Amino acid sequence: MTAVPGLVVAGTASGTGKTSLAVGLLAALTRRGYRVAAFKAGPDFLDPKHHQAATGRVSHNLDSWMLSEAAVRDLFSRQAATADVAVVEGVMGLYDGFSGASDAGSTARLARILGLPLLLAVDARAMGRSAAALVKGFAEFDPDLEFLGVVFNQVGGEGHREILAQAMRSVPDMPVLGYLPRDPALALPSRHLGLCAPLEDADQAAVYAALADAVESRLDVTRLLEGLPLCELPDPEPAPPEEPLVRLGVARDAAFDFYYEENLRLLRAAGADIVPFSPLADAALPPGLDGLYLGGGYPELFAAKLSDNTAMRLAVREFCASGRPVYAECGGFMYLMAALTDARGQTFPMAGVFPCAAVMGPRFAALGYREAVTLAPSLLGPAGTTARGHEFHYSRLAAPPGVITDGPGVRTIYALSGRSGRLDAPEGYSLGNVLCSYVHLHFGSNPDLAPAFVAAMAAAHA
Repeated sequence: MTAVPGLVVAGTASGTGKTSLAVGLLAALTRRGYRVAAFKAGPDFLDPKHHQAATGRVSHNLDSWMLSEAAVRDLFSRQAATADVAVVEGVMGLYDGFSGASDAGSTARLARILGLPLLLAVDARAMGRSAAALVKGFAEFDPDLEFLGVVFNQVGGEGHREILAQAMRSVPDMPVLGYLPRDPALALPSRHLGLCAPLEDADQAAVYAALADAVESRLDVTRLLEGLPLCELPDPEPAPPEEPLVRLGVARDAAFDFYYEENLRLLRAAGADIVPFSPLADAALPPGLDGLYLGGGYPELFAAKLSDNTAMRLAVREFCASGRPVYAECGGFMYLMAALTDARGQTFPMAGVFPCAAVMGPRFAALGYREAVTLAPSLLGPAGTTARGHEFHYSRLAAPPGVITDGPGVRTIYALSGRSGRLDAPEGYSLGNVLCSYVHLHFGSNPDLAPAFVAAMAAAHA
């Protein structure tokens, strides 16, 4: 059995400071010498990067809508087994998830699946006694949840702290475990898709240290650790050792770095040797590849550099024409288009595999959970293969989506649905053995996805 103390850092809403609290706690625990297993609830790609920077260990996404309960427990157990403590950062507000009628995909559902207690982060800015009413409502909304206590963020000073302490005396079952000050030095920088990645800011290490200092000085970390129950979960089944069957090139650099770590683990378990390469910096693809995986990221921020690397654009285009499998998501899909227009209106040539262009907009073009069912055989499996994932992007196709299918051999093979049911927009663009989409699929949502991709690469290799 896996038995490790753990907790979930939840918030009353997005923007309450739960990421700052979680990262500060991760950094403080790591500084104390603990091996910390970090997790992120939901489909976010950026918060886990800050977790990894703070702990030195890869952080993993846990999602109760994209994954089955068994898959959530297995992933958690697999990563927590080598740690001294586990910390899960929640998503949005505690009870927010797939829809307003269900807790699927919510932090609350995840806490119940794992049997972990909650540390509730509350933005107390512009609140006094009302903060107690808010906390009481969250604590009583679901009586099956266990709360460790509350941490107030954005506290204005000693007078504000005293008002909050007085108010919370009316909620005796919810101890206040800390008060974090209103301090710009504790803010993590962000941009249109969320937080900035850690390596983009030379001052990130100082921010982590400041967050750790704030947590150590404003929270009773020792008391918090002593109050954590052990989370006991069955040990995950060991994956049978596999000799690599295929070599899979994975784009990994500042422009393409949005991957679920579980996707890569499942591909390795199915027999793929993961070979990273950089569309930004490399002049050629690694030798002997049987397939490509182009994940999401920020190609729009590096469009000029990607375009200037003509040798790589041509190499990727030729690879796509070779019949070997290529899977691309969101930013990777944008790279395979004919052109990309950035937020300043400048247009840059891309790989030119698909006869369309991506144009950045001022607001997101799509956001939400997605379920895809394939309408034809593909590198992900036979027709009727189901997978779940998430869509979040600011770019739009430059022409109506149907125009893309005017290109020779291009088909759309996803039947896509979201929170409100079936979506009419075409998705899942297929050309030969290339499959692209704006949807980030979690391969843990269907255990057949990774083996199918590896089998497709092996068949093309043969």
